[in-house]
Amino acid sequence: MIFLFIAIFSLVTLVALHELGHFFLARLFGVKVEEFGFGLPPRLFGKKIGETIYSFNLLPLGAFVRMLGEERAVANERSFSSKPVWQRSLIIVGGVAAFWIIASILLAFLLGTSGIPASVPDTFNTQEARVMVLGVAADSPAQAAGIMPGDVILGFGDGAKVTRVSEVQEAVETSRGTSLTLSLLRDGVEEAHSVQIREEAPSGQGLLGVSLARTTFLKYPWYEAPARGVLLSGQLTWEIVRGFAGVLSGIFSGAGAAGAQVMGPIGIVQLLSGSLQSGLSSFLYFLSLLSLYLALFNILPIPVVDGGRLLFLGIEALRKRPIPEAIEQRIHGVFFILLIALLIWASIQDITRIF
Repeated sequence: MIFLFIAIFSLVTLVALHELGHFFLARLFGVKVEEFGFGLPPRLFGKKIGETIYSFNLLPLGAFVRMLGEERAVANERSFSSKPVWQRSLIIVGGVAAFWIIASILLAFLLGTSGIPASVPDTFNTQEARVMVLGVAADSPAQAAGIMPGDVILGFGDGAKVTRVSEVQEAVETSRGTSLTLSLLRDGVEEAHSVQIREEAPSGQGLLGVSLARTTFLKYPWYEAPARGVLLSGQLTWEIVRGFAGVLSGIFSGAGAAGAQVMGPIGIVQLLSGSLQSGLSSFLYFLSLLSLYLALFNILPIPVVDGGRLLFLGIEALRKRPIPEAIEQRIHGVFFILLIALLIWASIQDITRIF
């Protein structure tokens, strides 16, 4: 229950910091912020400080900022609707940027302290790299020998140690048609597994039937960590975008979305709780990844999320006048219902997976 509470609190805090990005930019451009809420209504209690009500609400599903003139035009120089398009755009982008800033800070902290597990090429110069099994093909020699994803290949039966994927590949090729003993590390225990290597590999598989990665802990001096955190945040963002593109490509090509899984708040909280049980470093790393995923989701050009609002502002800039409020509100309303339906469906899938 403690892990669950911390996970929920962390998710709400993450969304609250996102809203804080909107808040700071709104205040910078002189927009009146009427309320900054933790959680979603109904309101439990609140306190007015200056011109803003800071409230705590019943539903622990995030946070919100309510600005004057945000939902409908208000004839007031301090309203959101009265500001030029570029200022309103920056106020919206401020929330999305907050997610990237949070991720960069978390990654910089980890890079400067405990380090971050990462996949590196064989050419990457490090003394602490390990070869990890990422996947095992069905009906393969590796599966028959009991090799599992997450196993670390330490070496071979003759005592030779390995730190590069190419070393494993060379040993497997040399042992074509014969047996090869692998020394594996699993859950902190070293085990020996004898594998009968294939004579020929089937299409899409290797002789052993595994996918491998060379992993290490990336760690830098404290003075390098901030820049490295920003760089890693960009690299991870690009990897996530590539993953999305791969899923969409599979859907449109008719190949399906193999490996893709829609997850709702319940599933996210479960993963957060599980990562916390693996240690603070794992938890913070997962939180940084979640922040990047939320940033990319928020920037999508669909109504309800920030990217959709930017889309409407872009249309307004091109038309030299805003889209009629009634039309914009209907569009947002329809997509809000669709989003709620998606969240309910995803939550049902989460519950099904858990129980």
